[in-house]
Amino acid sequence: MVVSDCCGAIATFVGTTRNNFDGKIVTMLSYEAYAPMAMKQLSLISNQIRKKWPVKKIAILHRLGVCPVGEASVIIAISSPHRKAALEACHWAIDTLKAQVPIWKKEHYQDGSTWKQNKEFDPKALVSK
Repeated sequence: MVVSDCCGAIATFVGTTRNNFDGKIVTMLSYEAYAPMAMKQLSLISNQIRKKWPVKKIAILHRLGVCPVGEASVIIAISSPHRKAALEACHWAIDTLKAQVPIWKKEHYQDGSTWKQNKEFDPKALVSK
């Protein structure tokens, strides 16, 4: 998806569901999103990456619905001619996604569930249209 003959690097990040949080056993996660705003924010993130680093291709995917333990919920892949730009852009992309994209996570435990807010989330960072 992000392979390019002019690139010598592809950096990836894969976020997966772990089986625990703060001593509780996690059975699964579920995600919901306001899709039009989420897509707009993901596009904005991609555009900002292109302005900050000399990257060639970008793929950012976030799962919605149920995500069992051990499965991926978010995948980011970025290609560039050299590794430094790809690695920096990938790191920035996940941090910015967590801060700006309106995707909500519910953690399901053996004894209940709770909605979680990303500690990085900043509602002021959302685009206004």
